[in-house]
Amino acid sequence: MGQIQSDEDEEVRLADIQPLYLVFMKECPSGALHLHEFRKIFGIQSTSEDEALFIETIFKSFDTNRDDVIDFMEFVAAVHLVLRGKLEDRLRWFFKVYDRDENGKLDKQEVKHIIKIICQLKRKTLEMTPNEICDRIFELIDENKDGQISLSEFLEGVQKDAWIMDILKLDINASGWFNENWGKTT
Repeated sequence: MGQIQSDEDEEVRLADIQPLYLVFMKECPSGALHLHEFRKIFGIQSTSEDEALFIETIFKSFDTNRDDVIDFMEFVAAVHLVLRGKLEDRLRWFFKVYDRDENGKLDKQEVKHIIKIICQLKRKTLEMTPNEICDRIFELIDENKDGQISLSEFLEGVQKDAWIMDILKLDINASGWFNENWGKTT
């Protein structure tokens, strides 16, 4: 989600909680954010099975108690990560979302898959193919050249290369939605 570091060290302030709660309850009158509502909030109409699975993966990453809904506390944690989370925390979250088989490493198949989906979601056309992008990412990040990117390689590599940061940016305009809706309630 957003990459720009702003007010990173601030927690979600108590004064922000009430307006956030009002927005949450307006969007989710049941008090629980379901996957279909999550897609609607971020304007994601899954046009492919891959996009649908990707959005579901993001949703599940915020559903920390695994009850298939995001409650208000999970929502606050997501807001904090998106708007004020430290870059390293956001990158750890990106890695978790990208690591489809949850083995703690990214292989070329996972990276190509994520590149294709990010391009679809962003409606972005690149001058390179997903294979070329993937090869370049591995060339720049895979320090030990084992064909897999560990979390430490990912954290270090992404932070030192703006091109990689831009390509792998998980920005589905969550921060724009939060800012727009917070502005309406305050």
